[in-house]
Amino acid sequence: MTIGTLDRRLVFLLLGSVVVILILRLGVYRDRAEPVVAAVDSIPVAERRLEKLRDGASTIPGKAEVLKLVRAEAEAHEKGMLKADTMAQAQAQLLSLAQAVAKANGIDTRGGEEFRNKILSDDYGEVSVAVTFTCGIEQLVNLLAALGNQPEILATNEIHVNGGNDKKKNVQVRLSVSALVSRKLLPEKKG
Repeated sequence: MTIGTLDRRLVFLLLGSVVVILILRLGVYRDRAEPVVAAVDSIPVAERRLEKLRDGASTIPGKAEVLKLVRAEAEAHEKGMLKADTMAQAQAQLLSLAQAVAKANGIDTRGGEEFRNKILSDDYGEVSVAVTFTCGIEQLVNLLAALGNQPEILATNEIHVNGGNDKKKNVQVRLSVSALVSRKLLPEKKG
């Protein structure tokens, strides 16, 4: 092979590739788009569809008002729930609340013994704490009444009363107090 024939082959190859590129660029092989066809709906069908949309749009303000009322009612019911970001904060808040109510009734509680939580529904859970103390029976009755009068939703789950043997007739009490919390604070059950 001589240099002249090699140059000719390269020129023909270059010209062939230019022709192929031009054909592709000019659109010989372009996809043909289908023409857009207008929808074939009659005027009465379009009017009925418009009437349905207007009827649906007219109910929106009423539904928004009902939603606002339901949210206000739910907020009023949930006002007594413990507001916390984590389960530990809710437990600490319940313990401090129980201790404050006990202290207001002249009872000395020293810490919480047992913390528990329970799922009540998809939206709500329960957190509880057990406290022990020694007091007079009238102080215990006043404490239970004061727990029921708190703005938070509190309940007593368990109460164990043991008689004492001192002259003041004090009793030893183990009281479990629970409160309502948001379900998102409780850990998910596995299995």
